[in-house]
Amino acid sequence: MPVAREKVHEPRLRRLPGPEALGEAAASDIAAALIRRLEARPEVRMIFASAPSQEATLRSLAGWPGIDWSRVTAFHMDEYLGLDPAAPQRFGTWLREVLFDRVPIGRAHLIDPGGDPLVTAETYAGLLAAAPVDLACMGIGVNGHLAFNDPPADLHDPSLVKIVELDDVSRRQQVDDGCFADLDEVPHRAITLTVPALLAAEEIFCMVPGARKRAAVDAALHGPIDGRMPASALRTHPRCTIYLDEESAPDAL
Repeated sequence: MPVAREKVHEPRLRRLPGPEALGEAAASDIAAALIRRLEARPEVRMIFASAPSQEATLRSLAGWPGIDWSRVTAFHMDEYLGLDPAAPQRFGTWLREVLFDRVPIGRAHLIDPGGDPLVTAETYAGLLAAAPVDLACMGIGVNGHLAFNDPPADLHDPSLVKIVELDDVSRRQQVDDGCFADLDEVPHRAITLTVPALLAAEEIFCMVPGARKRAAVDAALHGPIDGRMPASALRTHPRCTIYLDEESAPDAL
C-alpha cells in the first residue's frame, strides 16, 4: 500500500481573482495534463472530489476541447453512509450531473455503499489498486480535511479506502455549502479514500476558493506536516498545484 511521502516539496501556487477564474485556470491545467498523458498511454485514471468548490473547475473541464474521455477511468473520493440512493446529496449523483453525464466518460467507478459498506470499501480499494492513478482533482475542507479524512488523520494509513466518522466541523461545512438544510440531516459516517491513496496519484490539482478556507490553507502551507492538518500532507507530494482566489489566499502569499 502507498504511504505518505516524507520529503517536503513546495506546491505550485496559483492565485486567481475569483472562483470562476480559478476554475478556468485549473481546468486549463488539468486538461493539458490529461491530453498529454492520453497522447502517451492508452488510458488515464483520475480521482475527482465532489463539492461546490470544485464545480467551476469541473464544468469548465467538461467543455474543454480535445479530450478523449472514452479512455478515462474515473473514481471519486468519498460517499456518505445512510443516505437514500436517490438523495441529491450523494456525491456520485453530484459528479454525474456536473461532469460524467456531460462527457463520454470511459468508465466511472462510483462508490455505492450498498448493504455492507466494509465490503464496498474493500472492493473499491481493489479497483484503485488495479493500476496507478495518474491525476487527482481535490479541495481542502474548512478543517483541513482531504476527502473525508478529518483531523486527526492518519497520514500513513495502510488502507486505501475506509469507513470514517465525520466530525462536526465537516458536517457543518455541508450545511454552510448549501448541500443540506440543517446539521441533523447530514450523515455521521462516510466511506473515504485515505490520505495515502490520494497522494499516490502522479499529479494533484487542488482547487480551494472562498474565505472560509483561508485559515486551513494557511496552516496547510505554513504549519507542521501532521494529521492535525491533513492538507499539510500535500507538501509531501512532488507534483501538486494549489489554486487559490483572493478570498482563500493567506495574507503572506
